[in-house]
Amino acid sequence: MYISKHHQLNDYEAVMSLMESHPLGAWVCHSRDGLIANHVPFFLDRTRGQHGTLMGHVARANGVWRQLFPDTPSVVMFQGAQSYITPGWYPGKAEHGKVVPTWNYVVAHAHGTARVIEDPDWMLDMLHRLTDTNESRHAMPWRVGDAPSGYIEKLMRGIVGIEISIDRLEGKLKASQDEDLQDRHGTVRGLQSNHSEQPSALAALVLSTLTSEAPQS
Repeated sequence: MYISKHHQLNDYEAVMSLMESHPLGAWVCHSRDGLIANHVPFFLDRTRGQHGTLMGHVARANGVWRQLFPDTPSVVMFQGAQSYITPGWYPGKAEHGKVVPTWNYVVAHAHGTARVIEDPDWMLDMLHRLTDTNESRHAMPWRVGDAPSGYIEKLMRGIVGIEISIDRLEGKLKASQDEDLQDRHGTVRGLQSNHSEQPSALAALVLSTLTSEAPQS
């Protein structure tokens, strides 16, 4: 991934948190037939591997698990907040007109080697972790144990586990850091005027870059 000096996200905790808060990863890997892309919800186990380990599953009918090479290199892309940025928000538009649209976003790329796992104990543990993490935000969380065990066992026969030990992480935060200061503030105001989730979250990220660059007293 190309990352300019302005857009480097070097905060390790921020990158890890991004993967945890946006667990649906775009997994791209090599196969005997070329590149394969799948969208997979992953659980990040921070305790295993150099940068943690991703745990998930695909449908057994999905041929990707049969086409993996023994040491298949993979990248999983996790997309955070993103939004189109109009130059209409920039004070610079009225002053000199030398402004153009852009797109702001935050992403994390996890590189590692994919491994297929069919062990029932591993698969059940993965399902518990993935479910418990995503259900934790609900007032009455659903648990795997809420369903009949025979039903879960039947469904498990239709999936295959995927594990990716992360050996390299990349983070990118494109939040108008290379724009004029007044235009960056204009971007925050513009994003905040849109009260939907994505622009509001991105406004907070742009504002955080302004705060982090403020002179210390």
